[in-house]
Amino acid sequence: MCGFVGFLNGKFQGDSIDVAVESMADTLYHRGPDDSGVWTDHEAVAALAHRRLSILDLSSAGHQPMLSSSGRYVIAFNGEIYNHLELRKELDCRVSSALAMSGINRWRGHSDTETLLAAFESWGVAVTLSKTVGMFAIALWDRQTRTLSLARDRFGEKPLYYGWVNSAFVFGSELKALRAYPEFNNSVCRDSLSQYLRFMYVPAPLSIYRGIYKLEPGCLLTLKGTSPLTAPSHPLSADSVYESVSVSRWWSMADLVEKCLKDPLRDEAAALELLEQRLKASVQLQSLADVPLGGFLSGGVDSSTIVALMQQQSSRPVKTFTVGFEEAGFDESPHAKAVADHLGTDHTELFVRVSEARDVIPQLPQMYDEPFADSSQIPTHLVCRAARQQVVVALSGDAGDELFGGYNRYFWGPRVWDKVSWLPFAARRVLGNAIQRVPVDGWDALSSLGSGRDVVRLGEKAHKLAARLSSVRTMDELYLSLVNEWQQFDALVPGASGTFTGLPSLPDVPMDDARAKMMYWDSLTYLPDDILCKVDRAAMAISLETRVPFLDHRVAEIAWRLPMSMKIRGNEGKWALRQILYRHVPRELIERPKAGFGIPVGQWLRGSLREWCEALLDPSRLLREGFFDPVPVRKIWHQHLSGRYDWTGRLWSILMFQAWLEQNN
Repeated sequence: MCGFVGFLNGKFQGDSIDVAVESMADTLYHRGPDDSGVWTDHEAVAALAHRRLSILDLSSAGHQPMLSSSGRYVIAFNGEIYNHLELRKELDCRVSSALAMSGINRWRGHSDTETLLAAFESWGVAVTLSKTVGMFAIALWDRQTRTLSLARDRFGEKPLYYGWVNSAFVFGSELKALRAYPEFNNSVCRDSLSQYLRFMYVPAPLSIYRGIYKLEPGCLLTLKGTSPLTAPSHPLSADSVYESVSVSRWWSMADLVEKCLKDPLRDEAAALELLEQRLKASVQLQSLADVPLGGFLSGGVDSSTIVALMQQQSSRPVKTFTVGFEEAGFDESPHAKAVADHLGTDHTELFVRVSEARDVIPQLPQMYDEPFADSSQIPTHLVCRAARQQVVVALSGDAGDELFGGYNRYFWGPRVWDKVSWLPFAARRVLGNAIQRVPVDGWDALSSLGSGRDVVRLGEKAHKLAARLSSVRTMDELYLSLVNEWQQFDALVPGASGTFTGLPSLPDVPMDDARAKMMYWDSLTYLPDDILCKVDRAAMAISLETRVPFLDHRVAEIAWRLPMSMKIRGNEGKWALRQILYRHVPRELIERPKAGFGIPVGQWLRGSLREWCEALLDPSRLLREGFFDPVPVRKIWHQHLSGRYDWTGRLWSILMFQAWLEQNN
């Protein structure tokens, strides 16, 4: 795991090119504390710099930027190609028999970076990418044709930003590296800010800055010759061209889903066997490392499944990690410990005091580089920090919800809509208002009287549902409202255009099941822009590599071939995963309401963080800065303080922007 940065067409001469790109790379020290390197082409004014976290081939043979054996290509690479040894064998078959008989070893080391370069020379960029199993962001410079290629993995596990600063084309792993380009003066994009308020993250291909964008998952950007001198007026989405820059899809989630829905798995026993074998293979492949490795364990279905398969294939106890919290309803560490004890892992439980969790908050703007308001970023960083004390690589259970139907909205969203859609819109508004009249703690009290399938933090979810009932007219609109925090997001930001980005296009195959559509949309948006971003930044801030076995694309293919009845059955999600997990862990250790990975931020805002909030939400300050209308902000702040409303999400989105602005203005 590493970080890189580079630029083309910069206004530098001679050694100043090297100095500029090296200073940009220094901002990425946390992503790669083990080694650094710079490569420049003074004639083309092209520069690449790399920071290395050594995982495979710890020797100097893995040093980057790396030149291909012919000298034609130079690469800066962040990620892991898990099947690179298989690719080497395939490449070796292309070597002439004379070379093989001579005993000459064409390989200098055993890094996946060297494998990639050889593959690019032999097969070209697009074919090589299609053969990979891995997570990556890649910058490849072709010295012969003076062509830059930027590529991102299928699901967006690794970040990659690009854009224009003055007349230079810049790119890199994190925004802070681009911001370190001399004379960076890109302003905050108000349209991006309004979209951030909708989703609690800045959705790709946008970034918080004008002229800077995220390369979308599964995409390849190609820039031939020198870069355009000015930025495009809009983000470059897939299959778009701007002067000498083109963006295309080398892999498509829509194509995968379309193919899989046409070839469903009908036999349950055969489907479960196929899924387990593919998951085992993915876990085994992603457990290869030349450094200590472990796994996150929350005690839920996803992480427990990954750890169970890790332990089954390990000759020694797997190192596992979890964090515990003081507040009741947020501490899942006892469940994780029970699973760890049953599996026999070498388990570490970090019990975090409230003050320790709050101490992370000032670090978040630097850690995430642009406004990011998923408050589970705090416990995620804490568990990463605990793991980094013993391991350098950790496997996680992320993406299980999106692939196998785990989020609560997949259950009660369509169910509620079926029950209320027949009501006239005005009647639904009345129902929503009635739900909101019952305080949050009142709904929570009702949940505690449940029969074992009660919903954790029912009050918060009931109020969110009520707000949606009074504003949506279709099931698709209901989904959008469920993943939107602020409903009037554009009106809150003066100067925002209010352009609606809409939902990603559905595959060219019937998707009549609302749950399947929600999983598809989540996989394209929420998964890369929230979940994977959250884990990458939280882990790389302390130089920990995380891997996601569920995101082996061959696992995803099986998941999308499963009928919905093998994902959601009755009131239970992830049915297929559960059947595999129960072969390793007793059912009673797993079955409990889904809680998520959270902390009581809403309580803190009313208590120990109140002074911090008041400073950031001061109306005169909001007016002076000019990014938010103070009236609605102050209204929800006072409502939240009253205790009758829970506006944690909305307030956290404003506070995270304000904290980011304070640190980066």
